[in-house]
Amino acid sequence: MARVVITGIGIYSCIGKNLDEVKDSLYNGKSGIGIDPERKEVGFRSSLTGIIEKPYLKDLLKRRQRVGLAEQGEYAYVATLEAMKMAGIDQAFFDQNEVGILYGNDSSAKPCIEAVDQLRLKKDTTLIGSGSIFQSMNSTVTMNLSTIFKLRGINMTISAACASGSHSIGLGYLMIKNGLQDRVICGGAQEVNYFSMGSFDGLSTFSIREDDPAKASRPFDKNRDGLIPSGGAATVIIESLDSALARGANILGEIIGYGFSSNGDHISHPNVDGPARSLEMALRQANVAPGDIEYVNAHATSTYAGDLNEGKAILRVFGDQQPYMSSTKSMTGHEMWMAGASEVVYSLLMMHNDFIAPNINLEEPEDELQKLRIASKTVDKKFDLFLSNSFGFGGTNSSLIVKKFNQ
Repeated sequence: MARVVITGIGIYSCIGKNLDEVKDSLYNGKSGIGIDPERKEVGFRSSLTGIIEKPYLKDLLKRRQRVGLAEQGEYAYVATLEAMKMAGIDQAFFDQNEVGILYGNDSSAKPCIEAVDQLRLKKDTTLIGSGSIFQSMNSTVTMNLSTIFKLRGINMTISAACASGSHSIGLGYLMIKNGLQDRVICGGAQEVNYFSMGSFDGLSTFSIREDDPAKASRPFDKNRDGLIPSGGAATVIIESLDSALARGANILGEIIGYGFSSNGDHISHPNVDGPARSLEMALRQANVAPGDIEYVNAHATSTYAGDLNEGKAILRVFGDQQPYMSSTKSMTGHEMWMAGASEVVYSLLMMHNDFIAPNINLEEPEDELQKLRIASKTVDKKFDLFLSNSFGFGGTNSSLIVKKFNQ
């Protein structure tokens, strides 16, 4: 079985448009949440969202390439460029080597709605536009990036709700581990527009703490009132150890465990057993004891049931050996299909800069979770082994374990 390592990461997020900006935001507990007034105009309960500036791509891509990219595809392209640079990979490398892509994405709402609006207005399908189909399909990110970069390996979108980004890394890990691929671009992308968020808002899923947006996302806090939608994209380039060593790549970490499970229960209400089994599977596969894990990046989205049940699962699995833990969603909001990948990036940035990012806005911890070791402030600490949780609607669960590389 091949060892699987990470050689490049890239990020485009509401807390920074590159790794350096994001690292500073994580360390300083800086929130990326703001107000989108247009949401109230169209009937939303909550106008809170992650605030992200669209990237400028005219100098990077031809018009024909830009036309096919949905919003989340633009974020993913920029994040992938940054990851490629860190990994020491360029177009010539893609031309000479087989590289795959597995990216998490579970909606592309805006182009679908805009196409239907155009059809209803013009009564002519030919006026919808040639790029619409390539933007509106769920596989928009992988179909566009694989074409732009001329990739010749596995080419597939992972659609698994809010665990999509994590599962993309886990499945890439399994493919490389079993010799089916040597190198895979993994990641997750999420559109940040109101078109994709109306049904969530209608379920009263979102926080309505609009008076102070930076304090609205409150994972594990007793007074949390819902999640904040957010997004962007994160790319994680993974390779077999042999591939990375052969080309002298800088190795950021080694993936040693991937756990997964299904709750087998309610479609939207999480339970404790499913996440616990995902955690236990990751620990078994990594061949590490609970006490070996030094940091957990929690899925915790700032919803009542989700935070509570994840906390109970962690208490069950780790017992009296609780690691430091925080939810970076306290700063970013819930990046949804992107989150499983971005939180691996966030955790790697922490590990390589010797700190644990704070779970901001934790003023009054949940009564039943008092024994969790939640970092409410930045902790300056060296650590070598972390676990990242991602859970999603339908009861899909994913847990990844990454350690600093040790040859």
